[in-house]
Amino acid sequence: MKNLLTKFKYSIQADLHELFDKKVEKNPIKMLNQYIREAEKQTEETGKLLARQGQLKKELEVQFSQTIDMLEKRESQLTLAQSTEEAELIAFAQDEVAAYTTRKQALLTSIDAANNEYFALERKFETMKHKIKDMKVRQLQLMGKENVVRANYQMDKVLTTNNADNFDELSSYIDDLSQNIERKYEVTSFEARLAQLDKEQKLIEQPK
Repeated sequence: MKNLLTKFKYSIQADLHELFDKKVEKNPIKMLNQYIREAEKQTEETGKLLARQGQLKKELEVQFSQTIDMLEKRESQLTLAQSTEEAELIAFAQDEVAAYTTRKQALLTSIDAANNEYFALERKFETMKHKIKDMKVRQLQLMGKENVVRANYQMDKVLTTNNADNFDELSSYIDDLSQNIERKYEVTSFEARLAQLDKEQKLIEQPK
């Protein structure tokens, strides 16, 4: 039964992968856009974690600074207690110095680890941002190729044999229309000139 369920699981996964591959092949730009959106979201979340890690590192450094101050204070108090020769007071000061010394070492170790972890995360964060920029460049390249393909398809569609004949017919129609306009212009121009001559002639023939 377990083997059957395992086979069923892998069969579903294979079908999903096949479906996903078909989607990528059908619309690569859409899938790339989805990848970029997801990567940007993950990068944003990583940035928040990086900022949180930086804050934790600062808090450790604050604790370390406070511990150093208290350690120096307790060491000074231990010296003062030893001068009084009071055993209980000396024992308390010694315990305090030991506790702050231990805390100091623990904080040093934690700060060193936090620094290494922070810089490792920071490098990965920068790598993620570069990957997104690379994907966006790829996105523009694909969009350019898609645009060229579509433009060529439209132009080829327009420049087919039938459409070429239509262009020839349209060109002939435009030529005829242009010739008609030119003829009408010439007729109008001649009529204007004749009218002017007729007017001048009438002026000459008027009795003086």
